[in-house]
Amino acid sequence: NQMVKEAMKCEVTEVHTDTVARLKDTLLSQEQFQNLGTLFKMFSDPTRLKILSALFQEELCVCDLSELLEMTHSAVSHQLSVLRQNRLIKYRRSGKNIYYSLDDEHIQLIFDAGLSHIMEG
Repeated sequence: NQMVKEAMKCEVTEVHTDTVARLKDTLLSQEQFQNLGTLFKMFSDPTRLKILSALFQEELCVCDLSELLEMTHSAVSHQLSVLRQNRLIKYRRSGKNIYYSLDDEHIQLIFDAGLSHIMEG
């Protein structure tokens, strides 16, 4: 382990200013990095991932999700609220029921890319 750390240690303290200058122009803004980090946080919770994977199949109401995931109505509602505030899901009202679905197809693409990555190893 120590040998790996030492092998990875850079022994020259030379900044490649042309490379750094070129790459600085391609970096996202701090706000964009912050928003991206917030998006990825939404995928860091197993409960939210379960909810999203269920919503990939079809739109569902809180009661159906609670039963499917064997969780309390309150716990599911809280996670749905977090997902909705972060624009991963949307809802529609039908009479007294509220049905949740994915906000757009990007959500499943992100999920599928992550799943593909973990299945490779």
